Amino acid sequence: MSTKLSNLKFCSFSLSLLQDIQMLEILIAVTVFIIIHSLRQKKHHGLPIWPVLGMLPSLLTGLRTNTYGWLTDVLTRQNMTFTFKGPWFSSLQCVITSDPRNLEHVLKTNFAVYPKGEYFRNTLQDLLGNGIFNVDDEAWQKQRKTASIEFHSAKFRKLTTESLFELVHSRLLPVLEESVTKCVQIDLQDVLLRLTFDNVCMIAFGVDPGCLSLGLPLIPFARAFEDATEASLLRFITPTCIWKTMRFLNLGLERKLMRSIKRVDEFAVDVIHTRKKELSLEFDDEKKQKSDLLTVFMKMKDENGKPYSDRFLRDICVNFILAGRDTSSVALSWFFWLLDENPDVEEKILEEICRVVKQRKDMTKNEFGNSLTFKPEEIKKMDYLHAALSESLRLYPSVPVDHKEVVEDDTFPDGTVLKKGTKLIYAIYAMGRMESIWGKDCNEFKPERWLRDGHFMSESAYKFTAFNGGPRLCLGKDFAYYQMKYVAASIIFRYRVKVAENHPVAPKLALTMYLKHGLKVTLCPRDAAEIQKHF
Repeated sequence: MSTKLSNLKFCSFSLSLLQDIQMLEILIAVTVFIIIHSLRQKKHHGLPIWPVLGMLPSLLTGLRTNTYGWLTDVLTRQNMTFTFKGPWFSSLQCVITSDPRNLEHVLKTNFAVYPKGEYFRNTLQDLLGNGIFNVDDEAWQKQRKTASIEFHSAKFRKLTTESLFELVHSRLLPVLEESVTKCVQIDLQDVLLRLTFDNVCMIAFGVDPGCLSLGLPLIPFARAFEDATEASLLRFITPTCIWKTMRFLNLGLERKLMRSIKRVDEFAVDVIHTRKKELSLEFDDEKKQKSDLLTVFMKMKDENGKPYSDRFLRDICVNFILAGRDTSSVALSWFFWLLDENPDVEEKILEEICRVVKQRKDMTKNEFGNSLTFKPEEIKKMDYLHAALSESLRLYPSVPVDHKEVVEDDTFPDGTVLKKGTKLIYAIYAMGRMESIWGKDCNEFKPERWLRDGHFMSESAYKFTAFNGGPRLCLGKDFAYYQMKYVAASIIFRYRVKVAENHPVAPKLALTMYLKHGLKVTLCPRDAAEIQKHF
């Protein structure tokens, strides 16, 4: 009996071992098949398509270097439009384009067919909520109409110029001068982010957070906001099921994102409560009433005739901080780096500033020292500076890519067929580097391309898409240019901005294109002789 049991156990063990060997053989065979197949991958638009993974390995290669540069190279080879095939069962299937004809079709001609879409809204819902950048149709139209009326009011325009004047002369310049006195480097990107953050809070919410001040105090919100935009963007290149699982389990980047959003929410809630208290005190005194965007929305009613909830007001705050804080400051940071690389452009800007100011009547020598302040009409006359900033935005747009979704079958002007549900990405960064759009010198920093007889001439919004185009054209475009020109002129007139030697410069992968390592600079005061030679 024991012998039979032993034989049965031996047979059972042998059978199990045989099954294991067979499974191992199958596994080896599948692995060999994948390796052989991978060595002979199919190619789509010149990019290898790996089994299961699609084009993901190529994308990951781009992530390790410069994703936007990698995307530009692919689009250049593929006549400005191609279809990206992501891993099986992922959300990374999309059409990518940088063709101005397609952009005009999407942003203007067939606008209704290309909303932000459910995928975009769901991906950014935690950060942007139901704010203007994350909604379509009536919700978007109502917010835009309200903001447009406010942006074009005389009271609001007066507030923007006065608040910027105060911030530049009472905060920015003293901070810069302190770095000169102490002979220390500063992170100019950080300083500019602080400036635009204070500015957008003052004009959009009627509060002054005091982010830009001597000593550059630590502002937890600023770090949290940058982390939140970075983590939110990474959702777009992560399969939806994965990031949603990570969010549910509170792991990895999703844990970081939720922590960052919590800090963002705390700031927004504090702003809302502060503004509500002020409104209650201002109610009986019209002279004390402020003109800011948040106040306008607080006085409005929703579709049920009730005041907007604090959650919706929070979404308003976050969306307009994204629009007003990051875009101008990031654009100025790249601009000053480009000036350091192109000192001849800086010299021409300085010459223009002096030429414009020299036209003042009854001017005195004292006007041309550190106490110089620019008048709004003088800023508007600085065409070469306007051209240089536009050229910087062409090469380094604050929003490097944007997203749409196709809600009806359609065909692009270039012949690309799009099926309902297709995700669409238009690559703004790549557009600025297309020889077919800008010529053989497309990679050069050349402000002259924007001038006609010495005067600034704008380009089509579908060729230069830094401020979007069509019905979604940026409402704050004029103010953004005024803000950037005023800040740039105030700094350039007083200092040479020298980027630290060997400072690494690369774009950061986020919703807005920060310099990944900031912008470490040394400020060199201009002497009187350098200024006087232009008068």
